[in-house]
Amino acid sequence: MSNLTNKVAVITGGNSGIGYATAKELAAKGAKVVITGRNAKAVSKAAEELGVTGIVSDQAKLSQIDSLVTEVKDQYGKVDILFLNAGVALFNSAEAMTEEQYDTMMNLNVKGVFFTVQKFIPILNDGASIIFNGSVNATLGAPDSSVYAASKAALLSFTKVLARELAPRKIRVNTVSPGPIATPLYGKLGLTDEQVAGFGNILSQRILLNRFGQAEEIANTVRFLASDDASFITGTELVADGGLTVNALIY
Repeated sequence: MSNLTNKVAVITGGNSGIGYATAKELAAKGAKVVITGRNAKAVSKAAEELGVTGIVSDQAKLSQIDSLVTEVKDQYGKVDILFLNAGVALFNSAEAMTEEQYDTMMNLNVKGVFFTVQKFIPILNDGASIIFNGSVNATLGAPDSSVYAASKAALLSFTKVLARELAPRKIRVNTVSPGPIATPLYGKLGLTDEQVAGFGNILSQRILLNRFGQAEEIANTVRFLASDDASFITGTELVADGGLTVNALIY
């Protein structure tokens, strides 16, 4: 079992879904966890429930990233685990995609993620672990996901380049790419409960394990990548999708 005692972990977007589950898992393994989010009430509630530190920070705003890094440094000094989980998914056809939708996803999913990493690098311990939350959408070519898919594909490039750049400090950089996960995300897409259920039934038929994944299963994957159990793994993508991408190859 992975032991993260006294490791300092920062999880962006940690007030719900995969981020929340990961914060719970890392804290259970002994880590000192910091979660971030844009909604002060949601961050405060999650932090209290989890027994972790909550900091309000909008990843799309560089000044708030600076403030986050300063606050974490002042309170904890150095960081051992950085999980870039915060992101947004907006689906639309390439023909109908708006500039606002494009900017929202690129500013949060790509620009915000990149500069969060950049600004945390000086306070990462040697031997630290950086983990990006990607998506199988980066490679599936699903309709209506062009910009979202591109934003997640960027993380795969970040992973490979940063793994090389940070290797002299023994900092490992990896991406976990989940398939469909049962999180509040689907409700935020404006779908009704019936639409979500119907979408889930159709999609689960394409998944070899015939079900959506659970946030806790991705949290376990992140915990593995963050721990010494994954000490020889860097610059790679770990796909956790129940076999969706494998099954998609036959269609």
